[in-house]
Amino acid sequence: MARHLDEQVTAFRNRPLDTGPYAFIWVDALTQKVREGGRIINVHALIAAGVNADGHREILGLDVAAAEDDAGWLAFLRSLIARGLSGVQLVVSDAHAGLVDAIGAVLPCASCTTGRAPDSANST
Repeated sequence: MARHLDEQVTAFRNRPLDTGPYAFIWVDALTQKVREGGRIINVHALIAAGVNADGHREILGLDVAAAEDDAGWLAFLRSLIARGLSGVQLVVSDAHAGLVDAIGAVLPCASCTTGRAPDSANST
């Protein structure tokens, strides 16, 4: 049963993103504790959701990384581009430094916004 489920998950994670363009995407990471080699460690589930050309929200991708760093986010976003992610105008994120750098490298034409409240000292 698990082997069959693994095949379905792999097919979902590698499917072409052909219902775009995806004008708006949300990216975030979820930290989870997992058992690996008899130890409990933290892993980071990198998740992207987007609004497709029909106006429906869909999960675009999911990947597991050892750290939420530039390299992990860069590889994740590049995999989405390789699968057909296009037309991104706005990226919503939590402004994690590694994520912001990866967005700038892979989606330079997209505007970014964060879920953080504006700094009152810097707002006009």
